Amino acid sequence: MEDSLYPRSQKYDLDWMVQNSMGPNVIWLTEALTDVMTLEPGMRVLDMGCGKAVSSIFLAKEFDVEVWAADLWIKPTENWERIREAGLENQVYPIYAEARSLPFADDFFDAIVSLDSYHYYGTDVHYLEFYILKHLKRGGQIGIVSPASPVEIPIPPPEHLGVDWHWMNSVDWWARHWGRYPDVDIELCEVLPHGWESWVRWHEISLERGRRDDWAEPELRQLREDQGRYLNFMRMVGRRALDEVSINTTMIPE
Repeated sequence: MEDSLYPRSQKYDLDWMVQNSMGPNVIWLTEALTDVMTLEPGMRVLDMGCGKAVSSIFLAKEFDVEVWAADLWIKPTENWERIREAGLENQVYPIYAEARSLPFADDFFDAIVSLDSYHYYGTDVHYLEFYILKHLKRGGQIGIVSPASPVEIPIPPPEHLGVDWHWMNSVDWWARHWGRYPDVDIELCEVLPHGWESWVRWHEISLERGRRDDWAEPELRQLREDQGRYLNFMRMVGRRALDEVSINTTMIPE
């Protein structure tokens, strides 16, 4: 399956991907997102919530862009070692950053991406408009891939989900969430093609290759029972408006 769905990803060592995984295969997710974005050599790209910078390495290698690999949980020194091993020390720059206090100039990035992390910080009604979009050049794209349900999860949730997925929003919720901002035009918001299948397959590959995380096997059982009804991914791409939009700054939280 992965050979045909993710041809770029086949260049990367499978054991390396398993070793540096923090959940679903972030290289597959990055390839799925960049299929619907426009990245050109020399662009400055923010990889927000980059984890172990695997997605940042992929972006630099595949698209010849410069990447600022920003994360709060993984130390920059640890990511720097991976970046140097990949030979990308002049192209990928690890940054320690909190999502609401980003150390970048306004209008600095040509594109912003977030792979399997935006749901940790981006559900706040103010986040996109006041904390991250300002760092994107006008006309630039912002794209995310995040866990999402194809439909609204009922209350109470189905028995097989239990309380583990109470935080998961639907694809329509995400479209409404970004749709409230006049400074961003949504170009795409959809269930990620083959998202559930890829999620399951990556669990299987990780287990086959000896990766044992306490949460992995219970999650795989839930995924198999769910069959993609509620547990899936979405991808969304927006573009910052070319013309400045007036924002009520009195609404900006302190």
